[in-house]
Amino acid sequence: MNEFAPRYLLHVGVGRAIGHHGELLQGVFEADDGRLHRGLITMPFPARHSVATFRPRNTAEIKISPIGRTKAARAIALTFKHLGFVQYGGDLTIESNIPASHGYGSSTADVVAAIRAAAASAGEAFSRATVSHLAVAAEGASDPAAYDGRAVLFAQREGMVIEHFADECPPFLVVGVRHPRDQPVDTLHLPPARYDAREIEQFRCLRGLAAQAIKRQNARLLGRVATASSRISQRHLSKSRFDDMLRLTAEVGGCGLQVAHSGTLMGILFPAEELGVIERTNAVADRLRHSGFEDVTVFATYANGAISP
Repeated sequence: MNEFAPRYLLHVGVGRAIGHHGELLQGVFEADDGRLHRGLITMPFPARHSVATFRPRNTAEIKISPIGRTKAARAIALTFKHLGFVQYGGDLTIESNIPASHGYGSSTADVVAAIRAAAASAGEAFSRATVSHLAVAAEGASDPAAYDGRAVLFAQREGMVIEHFADECPPFLVVGVRHPRDQPVDTLHLPPARYDAREIEQFRCLRGLAAQAIKRQNARLLGRVATASSRISQRHLSKSRFDDMLRLTAEVGGCGLQVAHSGTLMGILFPAEELGVIERTNAVADRLRHSGFEDVTVFATYANGAISP
């Protein structure tokens, strides 16, 4: 075999990844190594997704469509290097309905989908840990998109899981919004939050409460965790009308307010199994639309996997 030939025959490969709607918790947390790591628990939003298709060609270059998806292109190169390829080429097409720079995880979804497409093209299936490490290498910081909505505390700058929780997150209905005064955020150029000692101690408590809420499938407890995390985030990356959203959450009987800690999104949480919750969330969504908010949407996450109604 020629030394420049790949050790696999390539065929068309397809990969998919879902986006998210900010986080339920984000901060710094102690890992098994005894060190503090930046970490997060995301709120999966499966209606937002990226699909990557890789078509090999007899060329030494990767052509990307749409143009400008440089992180996905880097992910393809890193994936083939990981597989042992010296020479490869083809067309990578990304189809996505995820808006960029608001906290939906658009770039990570593109990157994870691209990694999965390249692996599938070579007839390989990577572990979630491998996909996550490649994603961080491709974009510098990554969300846990490779875990497909599973409940993990994820170190976004290292691509590792700090804690696997005992179950999936309890089911929520979420009324998601953003305010037009809040400008898009470039995550990689956003300085990391500098948490003080009091906030770090809060994160220790919130992590424990999140674990208990997930174990007991207690949506209202996890909602309180999300609210506490959003209050801390507000001190580091403020959202317009945040206090109004807190008041509205209490007024309409929501169990918490979650935010994108490096974006513009906010979401009012409701336990998905409460009586009349669909009518309540739709009424709240209408109220927020008339109050000047944008991208108002109602979506669901369920304990047996994240889905949309």
